[in-house]
Amino acid sequence: MRVVRIEALPADPLDAAAAFHARWLPALRTSDGDLLIVFPPAGHMHRLWRVAATQELAREAAPHRVNALAAANDEGIAAALVLLADCQGITGQYLVLDQPTVLLPQQ
Repeated sequence: MRVVRIEALPADPLDAAAAFHARWLPALRTSDGDLLIVFPPAGHMHRLWRVAATQELAREAAPHRVNALAAANDEGIAAALVLLADCQGITGQYLVLDQPTVLLPQQ
């Protein structure tokens, strides 16, 4: 399975979606074989556009599989690869492994 790590995206969800579609989507569409997209962790407002992009890429790539993660942890990414290798029917899924760090003000 080919793993593509998406580099830093803008914090705003609409800007992030636009940047992803402009920079990464063309190359992902030409991928031959199963694909795992690794997004950087982001807030919940990014979930819907990431799910939609992953599902549409999976439909387009069939019978190959396309899945995505929100992860920064190499061990988590490796574990997801093992899971996906064991579960050949999983495609079009967006799994959140890491949440962004939220710093709270000290009191």
